[in-house]
Amino acid sequence: MKLRTCPRLQPLKESIRFLTRKPAQFSDGSRICKRTFAGHTTAQQACDALVYNRHGHYDDVLQLEKVLLPPVGDEDLRIKMLAAPVNPADINMLQGTYAILPPFPAVGGNEGLGEVLEVGSKVCDAKPGDWVIPVDAGFGTWRMEVVCKATDVIPVAKDIPLLSAATLGVNPCTAYRMLKDFGNLKPGDTVIQNGANSAVGQAVIQIAAGMGLSTINIIRDRPNLKELKDKLKSLGASLVITEEALQKPEVTNLFKDIRRPKLALNCVGGHSAGNLLAHMEYGSTMVTYGGMAKKPVPVPAKALIFKDINVCGFWMTQWKRNNMHDLSEIKAMVAELAEMVRRGQLSVPTCTQVPFPDYKVALDATTRAYSSKHVLMME
Repeated sequence: MKLRTCPRLQPLKESIRFLTRKPAQFSDGSRICKRTFAGHTTAQQACDALVYNRHGHYDDVLQLEKVLLPPVGDEDLRIKMLAAPVNPADINMLQGTYAILPPFPAVGGNEGLGEVLEVGSKVCDAKPGDWVIPVDAGFGTWRMEVVCKATDVIPVAKDIPLLSAATLGVNPCTAYRMLKDFGNLKPGDTVIQNGANSAVGQAVIQIAAGMGLSTINIIRDRPNLKELKDKLKSLGASLVITEEALQKPEVTNLFKDIRRPKLALNCVGGHSAGNLLAHMEYGSTMVTYGGMAKKPVPVPAKALIFKDINVCGFWMTQWKRNNMHDLSEIKAMVAELAEMVRRGQLSVPTCTQVPFPDYKVALDATTRAYSSKHVLMME
C-alpha cells in the first residue's frame, strides 16, 4: 500500500519537511503522502483511499494509498465513511467513459454512507454522529475519511439499516424520479421495464406498488429463473416474464387482465428496448436510463406516428445538478425513500459485503453478469 494525501487535498503544513518532491494534490484539498519526511510534523491526519491518476482498467490504475486530510474549515465536515457500493458507473468513471470525470488525482466511488465526526464552526445543520450521503457524483466514497463542504452531503435517517442508507442515493432515487416525473401515472396504470432484476428495477417494483401501479417486469432467461421470478413477485411485481416470452404472439393475452403500459423504463437498449415499445399504450412514454447492451435504442417510425410514443432519457446526476441551488427537493426525496424503508415498503437489494482492503473482489464481481451488488465496508 502506497502512502499518499486525501481529497479534499490541500498543501501540507510548513512544519512538514519533505525529503523529496512535493506530493500530488486532489481537487478537494487532500494530498498524497507517499514521500518520507523528517523533522517536526503537525497532527494532520491520514486515511486510506482508493486513488487513480489516469483512466484505464481498475487493475492497472486503482491503488490503495494513504492520503492526508486537510484541516476542517468553518463550513466543512470531517466524515468517516461507513460503506460504499460499487456500481457500473464507478467502473465507467475509472475507464474514462462516463459523462463526468473528476480531475486527477481522484478517489473512486460515487455513492456511500458516512458518519459526521467533526463540524466546522459555521455549520448549523449537522452534528457529530449524523449519517450523511453525497449530493453529487464524483464525491470519491472509496476512502476511510473525507473533509468536505457541509453542502456536499445531505442527512439520512439513522433508524434504517446501514446498507439501506448506503444504497439510497442512486438507484432508489432514479426509480423514484422516473415514476414521479414521467407518464403522469395514476393508480391502476401499468409500467413495463427491462432489467427488472437490477437495483433500479427492484426499487421500481416496490415504489410502483406503493403508488398503486402494476408492473410488467422483463428479465433474461437464466438457470435460477423461477427463484428470481419468485423474488421479484415477493417485492410486489405484477408480472415477471423473460425477453423471449415477450416476443411471442400469445403475449397479447397479458393485456386482457392488465392495462397496456403508460410508461416503459429501459436500461438495456437494443432489441430489448424495441420489444418494450411494441406493447405500449397510445401516447405513452419510454424513458431510457441505461444501456447495458451497449447497442442503440431502435425506435420504429410506427411507434412515433401511429402510437405517438414519447421517447426520452433520464440521468439522475443531471437531475440532482439541476436542483443543486436548493437542496430541499433532494432532501425531501431521500426522506420519503427512508420512510418507505422504515415502513417495510422498500428493501435493500441483495448485497455482498466486502472488507475495504479486498476492494478488487467487489470490482471484479461488478463486471460479471448475474452478480449481486457489492458494497465496500469500511468497518
